[in-house]
Amino acid sequence: MVTTHTEAEIASQPSCWRRAVAAVPADALPRRGERVAVVGCGTSWFIAMAYAVLRERAGHGETDAFAASEFPHGRRYDRVLALTRSGTTTEVLDLLARTTDPSVAITADPGTPIMTAADEVVVLDYADEKSVVQTRFATTQLAMLRASLGEDLTQAIADAEEAVAAPLPDTLVQAEQFSFLGTGWAVGLAQEAALKMREASRSWTEAYPAMEYRHGPISIAAPGRVTWMLGSAPEGLRAQVEQTGGTFFETGLDPMAELIRAQRVAVARAFAQGLSPDEPMHLTRSVILSS
Repeated sequence: MVTTHTEAEIASQPSCWRRAVAAVPADALPRRGERVAVVGCGTSWFIAMAYAVLRERAGHGETDAFAASEFPHGRRYDRVLALTRSGTTTEVLDLLARTTDPSVAITADPGTPIMTAADEVVVLDYADEKSVVQTRFATTQLAMLRASLGEDLTQAIADAEEAVAAPLPDTLVQAEQFSFLGTGWAVGLAQEAALKMREASRSWTEAYPAMEYRHGPISIAAPGRVTWMLGSAPEGLRAQVEQTGGTFFETGLDPMAELIRAQRVAVARAFAQGLSPDEPMHLTRSVILSS
């Protein structure tokens, strides 16, 4: 039985993705051949990282991803794409006020300052969330962006339905520590999976490009700790982790669907500790800084 906003929002992701890929606003999103900067904060930055890799890989043009606070204002782009669920994040609004590049924003709330801060705005209000912890808005905007690049998300949506319904292994719910790994566009999703664990359940989590894991981070692998692969693992990595006594978890699902499973584990771990995933400690829906 669904008892929290976060659980309901996680479960709704397959239907949100279907809606997103069926109505891609092609005229508002970056055009093929444009040099694009994608910006965001927190979760939105990690989604920006994933989209940047996918866009370049699809041959649509040079694409850089930045945390909004780290945007290089001396560099020119054909378009700046700002990702912001709340539409009120200070760093994103400040960036858009300063840049002279054409801009477009993706948001969940049409009643916020982002509507006039960007030159164009795509509103995904059906994917908005009541929970502070962002889940479905992040993946829904990425589903839309993937579809805009010409991807067929039929299998990804089927994988998402599996991830929503599958039982959660006790080894994940009870683990002491997690290291999330990805390659290519899934590196950003590995970072996002780790963030969800921290936000919802205050778990000890780290994230790395998969090939970097053996360059130091594997030293913390041990019994009771999980190395969780989003996508396909590099050859030999599973065996090396298992030699430490640690658990190597890999399903082969679309990385965006595998992120759903990580979200669900984060919620389960929150409940186990008596925490509310809807209202994580020290966090608010949007970071609004005083001037």
